[in-house]
Amino acid sequence: MRFSVFLNGRTMSADADKQLIVDLEQHALLAGKLGFDAIFLPDHHFNGYMPVASDSYMFASYLAAKLPDMHFGFSVTSVPLHHPVRFVERINILDHLTKGKLLVGIGSGTTPEEMIGFGVNYKDAGRIAEENLQAAEALWAKKVEDEPIELHGFHKGKVLQRIAPGPYGRKHARLMPVAMKESSITRAAVNGWPAFIPAFTPPQIGGTDPISHVKKYFASYHDQLLAAGHSDDTVADALSWTTHSYQAVHLAETDEQAHEEMLRILTSYQEAIDREAAFNAKAESDDANKKTDRTGHALTEEWMATWCLYGSPKTVIGKLRAYQEVGIGNILCGTTTGPVTEERMAYANQTLRLLAEHVFPAFK
Repeated sequence: MRFSVFLNGRTMSADADKQLIVDLEQHALLAGKLGFDAIFLPDHHFNGYMPVASDSYMFASYLAAKLPDMHFGFSVTSVPLHHPVRFVERINILDHLTKGKLLVGIGSGTTPEEMIGFGVNYKDAGRIAEENLQAAEALWAKKVEDEPIELHGFHKGKVLQRIAPGPYGRKHARLMPVAMKESSITRAAVNGWPAFIPAFTPPQIGGTDPISHVKKYFASYHDQLLAAGHSDDTVADALSWTTHSYQAVHLAETDEQAHEEMLRILTSYQEAIDREAAFNAKAESDDANKKTDRTGHALTEEWMATWCLYGSPKTVIGKLRAYQEVGIGNILCGTTTGPVTEERMAYANQTLRLLAEHVFPAFK
């Protein structure tokens, strides 16, 4: 089982952005020193909502120069907000900079406030994401001598030659769909790509039995992956990166200490969420941007059961055994969840060290 770090820290004011960037860089370097397999970055915009995520490709390229052996991933790129040409170009460049160690999570986005900032209506996001992904595949395949590719969807353009640079390997970097919709499961399986395996089924986002949802989505993805006729190496690679995500991971010496500290982390996190919700309410003032699902309060049993992993190393090992038995290859650990303060970073670094010293040996 692999372990990856999710740099999902927030700020609550502009004057905190500078220190957050420094802190997340140092946290990533510590993860590299301790033997984590990958650094994943989100793709979010505005309102202090994960400041480095406003251009996570740029931040990943900076970290890649300092961590040449590290894999890098995105959880997940909001595809409707990226012009297909820029999407393909940036992936190809980062594919070279990481020497093929790139995993590009893809999705249609979750936040109306972010959508309207880029002129996208929330109700159109799924359609635009599909348009963009089809255009991206055509752009990746285009040779100089081929006919021009014209984009006629939400994003427009005409490409006469080819995308430069070309991919690092024989094919373009691995994309990672979220294995919730049947079309996304099929896209991952047919291409031999890893997938994110959800722990809930909309419209309910959260619950006290996340493993049942993980088993359901993993089984559908796994069956299609095996049926696609890939080589054993392709299947093994895809499964080794197939990911279960935790928004908040926190370890301490005892279960009692971990629980107490997790409640402190989630109290600050919920304060940030409440502030962001006020702006989203303004974005949802028309029907084109209404959300159809809602995420529950972070301090409820349902939210914590779905999105959190916490406890002593022994307890965390026990919880992760169930996911190992399902076949999950990669655990994505949100170690910087919530507003990043000095105390929050101390908790985050404590978690990295306890994972590396006590949990890794049980799974590697």
